[in-house]
Amino acid sequence: MALDQDCIFCKIIRNEIPNTVVYEDNVVKAFLDITQGTPGHTLVIPKTHVPDIFAYDADLAAAVFSRIPKIARAIKASDPAIKGMNILNNNGKVAYQSVFHSHIHLIPRYSAKDGFGMRFTDNSAHYTPEKLQKIATQIHQQFSAD
Repeated sequence: MALDQDCIFCKIIRNEIPNTVVYEDNVVKAFLDITQGTPGHTLVIPKTHVPDIFAYDADLAAAVFSRIPKIARAIKASDPAIKGMNILNNNGKVAYQSVFHSHIHLIPRYSAKDGFGMRFTDNSAHYTPEKLQKIATQIHQQFSAD
């Protein structure tokens, strides 16, 4: 388990910083986000320091992400008022990542007016089937690079 001495989440893993744990095993630690975007907002972090999704290998990804449904179900079962859940993973500063230790947000949703929001812009008018195919081809070509 490789940890970074200066990383706030690595300090949380080592219990050097107070945290409110909801689940922990040898692979992940899940704890309440101090911001509590909605009640029960939980962060799931790998117990090894990886800055973002781009640094995961297949084994770490399988181990971390296989635990998300179990943790999400426990959060949902904890309060009958929870009607849904947003599961978010931000990667890079431009994508709103603020702590550079990979983490997954599990944000319980109580109603459309519970204080959490997301916005997706519809840019479909700017993309022809040919433009979409060009993007898909560029991405597809990267799989052979692995």
